[in-house]
Amino acid sequence: MSALSLSSFTHAVGTKKIRVLPSRAQAIPLKQVRLLASPYLQALKANRAYLLRLDANRFLHNYHRFAGLPTKGKIYGGWESDTIAGEGLGHYLSALALMFAQTGEPEFRDRIDYIVTELAQVQSAHGDGYIGGFMRKRHDGSIVDGKEIFAEMLQGEIRSAGFDLNGCWVPFYNWHKVMAGLLDAHALAENEQALQVLIGLATYIDRFFSAVNDQQLQQILHCEHGGINESFAELYTRHKDARWLALAVRLYHRQVLDPLQAQRDELANTHANTQIPKLIGLARLFEVNGDSRHAETARFFWNRVTRHHSYVIGGQGDREYFFEPDTIAKHLTEQTCEACCSYNMLKLTRHLYSWSPEAHYFDYYERTHLNHILAHQNPATGMFTYMTPLMAGVPREFSSEENDFWCCVLSGMESHAKHGDSIYWHADDCLFINLYIPSKIDWQQQSMQCELETAYPYHGDIRFRIAQSNTKKKLRMAFRIPAWASHFELKLNGEKLPFTIEKSYAIIDRQWHSGDLVQLSLPLHLRMEASPGNPRIASFLRGPLVLSADLGASQDPFDGVAPAIVGNQLLRAFTPIQQNAAHYQTKGIGRPRDFQFKPFYAQYLRRSAAYFAIFSDDEWAIAETQFKEEQARQQELNARAVDVMHLGEMQAERDHQLEADISYPVVYRGRNGRDARTGGFFSFKMRVKRGSLVLHATYSGEEKNRDFSISVDGTEIAHVVLNGNRAGEFIEQEYPIPEVLTQDKNQILIRFTPLNGRTAGPVFGCRLYTVK
Repeated sequence: MSALSLSSFTHAVGTKKIRVLPSRAQAIPLKQVRLLASPYLQALKANRAYLLRLDANRFLHNYHRFAGLPTKGKIYGGWESDTIAGEGLGHYLSALALMFAQTGEPEFRDRIDYIVTELAQVQSAHGDGYIGGFMRKRHDGSIVDGKEIFAEMLQGEIRSAGFDLNGCWVPFYNWHKVMAGLLDAHALAENEQALQVLIGLATYIDRFFSAVNDQQLQQILHCEHGGINESFAELYTRHKDARWLALAVRLYHRQVLDPLQAQRDELANTHANTQIPKLIGLARLFEVNGDSRHAETARFFWNRVTRHHSYVIGGQGDREYFFEPDTIAKHLTEQTCEACCSYNMLKLTRHLYSWSPEAHYFDYYERTHLNHILAHQNPATGMFTYMTPLMAGVPREFSSEENDFWCCVLSGMESHAKHGDSIYWHADDCLFINLYIPSKIDWQQQSMQCELETAYPYHGDIRFRIAQSNTKKKLRMAFRIPAWASHFELKLNGEKLPFTIEKSYAIIDRQWHSGDLVQLSLPLHLRMEASPGNPRIASFLRGPLVLSADLGASQDPFDGVAPAIVGNQLLRAFTPIQQNAAHYQTKGIGRPRDFQFKPFYAQYLRRSAAYFAIFSDDEWAIAETQFKEEQARQQELNARAVDVMHLGEMQAERDHQLEADISYPVVYRGRNGRDARTGGFFSFKMRVKRGSLVLHATYSGEEKNRDFSISVDGTEIAHVVLNGNRAGEFIEQEYPIPEVLTQDKNQILIRFTPLNGRTAGPVFGCRLYTVK
């Protein structure tokens, strides 16, 4: 058949009766899909090797220790040695279960069986259903078993600053990951003991929450708790005890979810990955109890995030936070796109698609899966990024084997164990082909085996072959036609065929036979896509691939100048170097020079740029001087920067070992900060280097009656009084640090202390620079 657009083909079928697609769909089970050679299989293999290098006993260390059992391995470093310890075990269980389903290799099931057996022994030693590896930091600074916080909270002492709950780092988030791991072990590896261990833990958690009133519950839910509501809803589907469903419904964080239920986007300045799992939980609750409010809330959230809060690679967040909608261009920093956000947004997308199988859900899914999830693992090492930076020239930073275990390392273990889980979906007699990833499928429900072969997204030709068919009834095959595909070609066994279009699917309805071959060809044209809210900042794509300018090797110096694109017919200035590798060279449009463009995800060890300021020739003549001056200023500041502290942001404060009393995070004019009230303080550590340094502190220009001191390692360097009258502005003040205070040191302790009964700050960030 000749190439047709979706709109023209609807007309071309004329009066042909169009069969309605199923109103619901479910994913083909992962165990029925096997990947073939592709970047996805490469990523899977790298992750497989890493999972097998890891030691279950090291993840179990604290579980054994706090149960009074002998430890069998040294605890891992990084986050696993912090008060969040134990989270890694839950993710590791899920990753093992997913990898077992994806590959069928028995070693993964053997590890699951071992871990679950050990957890059963831990639970027996506790005697009350409890299992846990997290720790808490007491007031005296000692680190102890985190179990003691629950008795403390039942006495009415509940303290949370967002990540911290009574001195323990996100304990319910931690438990959500453990519960999810046990659920995956039960479902994907058929480990029945995992369900019994989970019921014991759930009983302990339910007993605690039963003794907490609603006001106290909301205080607790202010601390990040993941999607623990989802785990209890899922547990109810497997163990029909009404208390699990009742608790899932009760674990509803009003502060965040009420505005979303009312169809209000108040996401700005909230921690992005803290919120997404709450919506996944609501989505699962809708599937369990049918409450349509949960479904509408989840849909509203998904639509707002994907259309107004997402970068071109599909990720969200700057320094882990949502910001005002349609302001992506203002947030192109070195700390964009926390990988866990995409991991969770893809989960949420699967729920929404299952309720209404429409192709636009998988347009988002494909974009994020390809351009962000693949970007966040280095397939040569199996290591992961935390952030995927979109600031021009900033290289990706990958984890170490044993001494990081950030949340994005742990979710990465899962993401790269399940690349086959969303390729194929089905409902009754219809198979949806949503992702064009080389793979084999055993569609057991219809006694059919199929194979998908392609070099997509580098080549637009896709071959879907019926390897074996034992069915004798008509079946529908629905091929997703991406929104960017203005036309396509579809053939069966090399010939034209009748097909219909619905919801951006090309649907073939016939009785299939072994050897039947469907050939789909999608056009992979270059296009430019403006940033939401700012048409002057744009990206370049080819088909589903985000392209980025190659700015040099990660280890090489970078001049810090963000590139611009100048011209009136930009796409014509892209010349293919290797078209089948999506590799291009610009001619005459790049500033300060022309660039080679390559797929963004694959530039693991390269500096790159995915966003560009766009100018016409006339506009550039006017803007060039100002543009160069601003780039030079930023370059000079970056060259002098030693360390940055983003006050009021949970992860930054933890990384800089913030200590505080009578001190609170604040948000004003879209910026996060922190203050300290009378009798309180806040302090944090910053890196230093030799030579003269200056501390820059940022304040609101309209703060009045603020009086405080700033000290370095106990020595006052400034007495600050703020009585501003610059409404709507932020101001920076500089405080030189005497060299004697930094000599022979790697870090210093900076402390803000209120004076004279006043308040310190709020301070909206501190930066250490070398002196000019």
